[in-house]
Amino acid sequence: MDFPVTRIKGGVGAPRGFQCSALSCGIKNPAAERLDLALIYSESPCTSAGTFTINRVKAAPVKLSQAHLRKGDIRAIVANSGNANACTGVQGIHDAKAMCKGVATPLGLNRSEIGVCSTGVIGLPMPMVRIESRFDDLVQGLGSGRGTEVARAIITSDTHHKEIAISFDLGGHRVRIGGCVKGAGMISPSMATMLCFITTDANVPRDTLRKGVLEGVDESFNRITIDGDMSTNDTVLVLANGRSGMPPIRRNSSLCRQFRQALRHVMLELAQAVVRDGERVTKFVTVEVKGARTYLDAKLVAEAVCKSALVKSSWNGGDPNWGRVLHAVGYSRARIREELVDIFYDGKPACLGGLQATTPMDELREIAAKPEFKIEIHLNQGDADYCMYSSDLSPEYIDFNRSEYAYWKQARKDGLV
Repeated sequence: MDFPVTRIKGGVGAPRGFQCSALSCGIKNPAAERLDLALIYSESPCTSAGTFTINRVKAAPVKLSQAHLRKGDIRAIVANSGNANACTGVQGIHDAKAMCKGVATPLGLNRSEIGVCSTGVIGLPMPMVRIESRFDDLVQGLGSGRGTEVARAIITSDTHHKEIAISFDLGGHRVRIGGCVKGAGMISPSMATMLCFITTDANVPRDTLRKGVLEGVDESFNRITIDGDMSTNDTVLVLANGRSGMPPIRRNSSLCRQFRQALRHVMLELAQAVVRDGERVTKFVTVEVKGARTYLDAKLVAEAVCKSALVKSSWNGGDPNWGRVLHAVGYSRARIREELVDIFYDGKPACLGGLQATTPMDELREIAAKPEFKIEIHLNQGDADYCMYSSDLSPEYIDFNRSEYAYWKQARKDGLV
């Protein structure tokens, strides 16, 4: 950051003029009391922007939120965990619309002013019988200081909720940005698998906000991977209500660049938190590719290394297996020359010119055994670079994801399958 920011409490509820609410519907399990339905609401009109999964199989809420953003700006977000409402056909669209209407009516908004998001198991109809009766309570529970409850309500396999809020000076006004994210599995670039909601009281015109969101997502959420799987529900939604009192940010101005930098900072913090909380992961690994001919070559190499099951397995074992890294570089489809590739673990050479370096293996093993370390891959063919954040692949990850039978068992009890 080129300017100071202050970490504050409150997550998505920290910016002025935003209220939050969350409650328990028992969406996944009627006997459970965990929060699983959340609402974010701006007291005044907003500009808004979003990005969504590029998976051609898209969940009903993704399709509906995309349609609402095409019509105009959204002012509230309703989200649930426990069920993805994905691969649910026409009924899924009806259920997503019902969720929008359920909060729009008591808020006095149009249905198209609501963004809707869902996360959980794929392929099961939403248990709307347990949700529809709670919308009035959800709206009535809106209040300031409840952003953390939203962060808690949207998690699924996450081990903890993830949120951030910052404040900083922007053109003589104190501006706040708050955000929360969920994600731990099915994480891959091209909209990494997660839900992320960000609010700000900055006064940002729609086109300026949308450009900033696209750039921020590309440099944060599209730079992470845990298991290489892309979800049907990936969504990032950003709302800006201007309640800081500042005039509109002019496009391409110094204030615009400063706001985009702050927004990117929030997104990157949340994206890295997703990787650190990955399903049964033990390592957080930064992979930085330098000296590529083109940006695309650098990106191809980084993605190949970060997605390689062999590479990720060696990270889990604390094995500095640079040969696996180099073989992933080779099949990445990037233009490389084997004899020019250098690989470093936390700055210590493991491979120079495509051959083993003289660094003692014990020193490299010590690095690979740490919970966080960095791998630099120098292609030495140009000046393009690309950075990604990844994790190891553990036996526990496989065990954790072997079955979702419990979801289907409950769905049969509900008469949904």
